[in-house]
Amino acid sequence: MARILISTPPLPGCLAPLRGHELVEGPPGSDADAQALICDPTQAVDADAQRRMAQLGVIGVAGAGSDAVDHEAARARGIAVLTAGEGLVETTADLAFGLIVAACRLMGDGERALRAGAWSGWSFVEERFGRDVHGATLGLVGYGAIGRAVARRAAGFAMQVRHHTRRPTGEPGWVADLDELLAGSDIVSVHVPLTDSTRRLIDARRIALLGPTSVLVNTARGAVIDEDALARALQEGRLFAAGLDVYEGEPAVSPRLLAAPRLVLMPHIGSATLAARRAMLLGIAGKVAGVLAAAGATSRA
Repeated sequence: MARILISTPPLPGCLAPLRGHELVEGPPGSDADAQALICDPTQAVDADAQRRMAQLGVIGVAGAGSDAVDHEAARARGIAVLTAGEGLVETTADLAFGLIVAACRLMGDGERALRAGAWSGWSFVEERFGRDVHGATLGLVGYGAIGRAVARRAAGFAMQVRHHTRRPTGEPGWVADLDELLAGSDIVSVHVPLTDSTRRLIDARRIALLGPTSVLVNTARGAVIDEDALARALQEGRLFAAGLDVYEGEPAVSPRLLAAPRLVLMPHIGSATLAARRAMLLGIAGKVAGVLAAAGATSRA
């Protein structure tokens, strides 16, 4: 039996794979005897938190990204870092495609105008002409499980789908050069993890490549995009519209983003369905249980 620190609110029944182990609740680093930790993707598990758990052997992140974990510190101690993004793939792809439609059709601006009483009725010449989604060229930055799921949805809209990854995928639509992908896409959706190489990957120069008729959507990590550059481009009409579900300083959102026009903002709800969150917790609980079982078998041998 292992002692497991649970640092994320558990949903009923979602920790069933850990039955038989000792479960304690608290923030990362709060239990010196914990042999395993289960946390959510937003909780920092830095070197200090890991140091305060001298028995720690495995960190399980109930999500797709582990950028809040100090991987260097974990590697130095041989701590396994696991993720469970499988359960959120389709749900996050739904949200990403919803943001694509909402941004292209200026749904956020339209709703705000309606609620403010600024809508004067239907007119053949609209103030808020949006962009068609069907038939547009969609560029996917990153082509993991979520990016591929977005591509499947795009097929139903008769979109031309292209994707960029650092290495060839061997699939139709792969573009070796990111700049080429951005310049040739009507809509760009970002699906890469946050690493040293992807931080500010979409910077001011690359936003300029998109141009005034393009749309940018991000459901990956906020810091992948230069938020100030994005806000300036929208304010100056150098980008048609954008949709964000993630932010660099979460839960704080840059005032420049809040003031930017033609920008749909969501509060990081890509995986926010009960079914997806249950799958995320069940998935990581099962993986942690597997590592603990393997470690136990090794020690008995």
